[in-house]
Amino acid sequence: MASPSDSSNQEAVVRKPNMGRQFKFLIPLIYAPVLPLIRLSLRHKPVLRDRLFTAVLAGAFAHGFYLVTDLYDIESK
Repeated sequence: MASPSDSSNQEAVVRKPNMGRQFKFLIPLIYAPVLPLIRLSLRHKPVLRDRLFTAVLAGAFAHGFYLVTDLYDIESK
């Protein structure tokens, strides 16, 4: 009987990539063009423009922070 640490047994395990979770890496393609559009479309409302731009930018940084901490969490396990 082969032991669980046998290398031939480990090669038999095939992991399927989880395609559903990869959508989170496409989010920057959505908010990257939104930032200049906010600046251009709300040119005549500077208070709203600056607040909305700051909120979207903060969301982008929060999303990036989430992705980085998720990667570090996977590496530490």
